[in-house]
Amino acid sequence: MCNEHRIRKTLDQLKGDFGDFDIPFWADGGTNMQPRDSIRITDRSPVVRPYEGGGRLQEMRWSWPGPGGKPVYNVRAEGRSFPLNTRCLVLTDGFFEFTDPEPGAKRKTKWLFTLGEDRLFAIAGVMRRWEDSAAFSMLTTEPGPDVAPYHHRSVAVLPPDRWKAWLAGEPEGRLLEPPPAGTLSVSRVG
Repeated sequence: MCNEHRIRKTLDQLKGDFGDFDIPFWADGGTNMQPRDSIRITDRSPVVRPYEGGGRLQEMRWSWPGPGGKPVYNVRAEGRSFPLNTRCLVLTDGFFEFTDPEPGAKRKTKWLFTLGEDRLFAIAGVMRRWEDSAAFSMLTTEPGPDVAPYHHRSVAVLPPDRWKAWLAGEPEGRLLEPPPAGTLSVSRVG
């Protein structure tokens, strides 16, 4: 399941993207977001949580410790409801999946999923308090046709036209449906 993603946008570019969709956007004063090619479990990542009819950007730890101590970085969405105060948008311009090594290779094959070159999108996430701050996990669903050949689950991809609805607490149903075939571009990495 997705255990790595990237965000190669600056804070100013993010503000512009949110303005394009008429979503009021605030950034915490302490946000020191830098573009990154790799964000892994336990790293801090930019997320947007609901705030005053729009969203507030902050960086949070990706995962919280589960009952056995293993990090909870993905949460199944099916059959569940997520209250507004737990929802967030995990900002990204690409996420990675891994498949078995190709014949003769030692390492797994790494695949990048995007909405096209450097287009911003979000992954539906949930937050919870952890230590003195907050942490998030990505929601997962059945895979759509673009992800299914690579993995039996997929992160819940939210194109920009679904951001406002997710942040406003609209029912999960159609918001978390996998995108149609051809929405995600897939490329091999390395």
